[in-house]
Amino acid sequence: MYRWMEHVKAKENHEANEVRAANLGPSKRQIVERLKRADATVADLARGLEMTEAGVRQHLDALAEHGLAVSRTRPSVGRGRPPTVWTLTDLAQDLFPDRHDDLTVDLISAVRAALGDEGLQRVIDARAEQQRAAYAGAMPKRGSLRTRAEALARVRTDEGYLAEVVDDPDGKGVLLVEHHCPICTAASACAGLCSSELDLFRDVMGPSVRVERTQHLLSGDRRCAYRITSR
Repeated sequence: MYRWMEHVKAKENHEANEVRAANLGPSKRQIVERLKRADATVADLARGLEMTEAGVRQHLDALAEHGLAVSRTRPSVGRGRPPTVWTLTDLAQDLFPDRHDDLTVDLISAVRAALGDEGLQRVIDARAEQQRAAYAGAMPKRGSLRTRAEALARVRTDEGYLAEVVDDPDGKGVLLVEHHCPICTAASACAGLCSSELDLFRDVMGPSVRVERTQHLLSGDRRCAYRITSR
């Protein structure tokens, strides 16, 4: 599990570095924004941006080198050589603004304003119920404490938390460690989300298990960690 998470982190860092290394100047930025609207040939880009085709190709080659653009052959109508068109890759989406975090915080504020704190808590509880059903389905009916904790870690990893189970230094149980929090911005605006998750862990692990949070990202720690022991 740890090696897999290191691989994921390395891949994410590599992709981020590729975007930074592209060093988009005004001309590359114009090309990227044009391709965001629609795929285009070199001739289309040169004509629309008032650039030479040689210059466009040079910029496209640089974007392709960093994994931001790819070329493909578009089926032609009638005779003639099929045209080659350029399109942006998924990695290039990082070049454009993403306001998911802002939207989430705005929605939390709107729910609190419209329904009050109690109404917001009902929304959080409804979300927790949906999670509880999904988690319960992923938990083994039987198994050791570690087996159940690892099942929980797999569910959390699927949700983006980069979770793993390690031995508790005290030797009394195990630690569920989450190296990333995909809802950190939302949790900062709504502390109830973190409380809800702790209650969720306790429910799905069962009454014979004790779950305590020992590290908390929002308290200044580098990660969130939970000690899981038998009662």
